[in-house]
Amino acid sequence: MKALYYDELKGYQGIKVGEFPMPEITDNEVLVRVKAFSLNHLDVWVMNGTYPGKIPLPHIFGSDASGVVEKAGKHVSHVVPGAEVIVFPGLSCGHCGRCLAGRDNECSEFNVLGVVTPGVSAEYVKVPSANVFIKPAGISFEEAAGIGITYTTAWNSLVLRANIQYGDTVLVHGAGSGAGTAVIQVAKLFSATIITTVGDDGKMQKARDLGADLVINHRSEDFVAAVKRFTAGELADIAVDHVGADTFSRSLAAVKRGGRVVTFGATSGDEAPISLRQVFGKNLTIHGVYVGPKAAVVQYLRLFPRKLRTVVDSVFSFEDAPKAYEKLLSRQFFGKIIVRV
Repeated sequence: MKALYYDELKGYQGIKVGEFPMPEITDNEVLVRVKAFSLNHLDVWVMNGTYPGKIPLPHIFGSDASGVVEKAGKHVSHVVPGAEVIVFPGLSCGHCGRCLAGRDNECSEFNVLGVVTPGVSAEYVKVPSANVFIKPAGISFEEAAGIGITYTTAWNSLVLRANIQYGDTVLVHGAGSGAGTAVIQVAKLFSATIITTVGDDGKMQKARDLGADLVINHRSEDFVAAVKRFTAGELADIAVDHVGADTFSRSLAAVKRGGRVVTFGATSGDEAPISLRQVFGKNLTIHGVYVGPKAAVVQYLRLFPRKLRTVVDSVFSFEDAPKAYEKLLSRQFFGKIIVRV
């Protein structure tokens, strides 16, 4: 099969196209013919060599994909060859207490497809049968490819961890990112007031169109001051911070007493100074989130496409995958960047 891969950890410039053996499945696995996959910053950390773990080389990368079932193991009954599916990338043991409690992303063996296992940047990928979900009718393969990590993380962050309530005020950083677009949509399901940040004025109207009530260009305005002004001093109930070192301490300042702060990314660095007095003095709760459980997929997938829908920024050809990653790192996009296989 044809695959995108790299054999050195030197960034997207090292991506190559080559031939690999077709994956062989077990009785409990599914072989999926990949139609499209989406980009995540996780891919970049892995291919740059900054991910904390040994990456096998050569490496087929990528975590989120959609496609068609090519073959199903004999113990698989919920999907059949020809079914259009979404590949959920979270892999776990399936039998420990956390897995059985529906918290598989807390399993000691939890990892993400395409990190230390072969990923989805290929014509075919094999996954455990529990990791494939029927693609909702009415969405394209390109839209479906942008769901996995992005919407699971958004749902886990707001619904399962931060316990969002109807009418909450939610601060969402990076409205133009895939994660930002997903978090905004999930928050709007709860009639939340959305305050969000962008890095340039060209993204402001797109964020408003998505449902944001206040859009702040963080390059020209301090977002803590803007939150305070917009809420008449009450501040936000929840802050979702996937930026990291540049914003985290100020995200703590932007939430009210008893507020919740969610962190699941560190694109600006992972060491952030914080005031412990601010944390305990305001009775804050900090939620660290890494993707989410498969149970979350069941909960949110039924809302596609009527209530939720992937925002697709652009679609690249298979051979142009390096250009797709170049665009991801440029930050000049709004939504998910997709590669068609």
